[in-house]
Amino acid sequence: MPITVNIPTPLRKLTRDAASVQAVGSTVGEIIEFLEISYPGLKERLCDDAGNIRRFVNIFLNDEDIRFLEEKATPVKDGDEISIVPAIAGG
Repeated sequence: MPITVNIPTPLRKLTRDAASVQAVGSTVGEIIEFLEISYPGLKERLCDDAGNIRRFVNIFLNDEDIRFLEEKATPVKDGDEISIVPAIAGG
C-alpha cells in the first residue's frame, strides 16, 4: 500500500492538478525522490541546493512535523499520509 502525499495548491501544476498523489519509499527523503521522478520540478520546490527541506516548507507525516522527528530520514510505512504545507507569512 503506497504513501498518500497531499499536495498544496501552489504545487498542483506539477502534479497535473492532483490534490494528492501516491508514492513509495521507506523514508521521507525517498518519497521526495520518488515524487521528483514522477513529477519533475517538485524536489527543487521542496529542497534547497544542499538537499535539505526549505525553511518555508513544512512536511508533516501523519500530523507530525518531520523537523521534530528525523527530518528526511523519518521512516514511513504503508498507509502513512504526508502533507506538504508551505509556510504562510503575514503580519
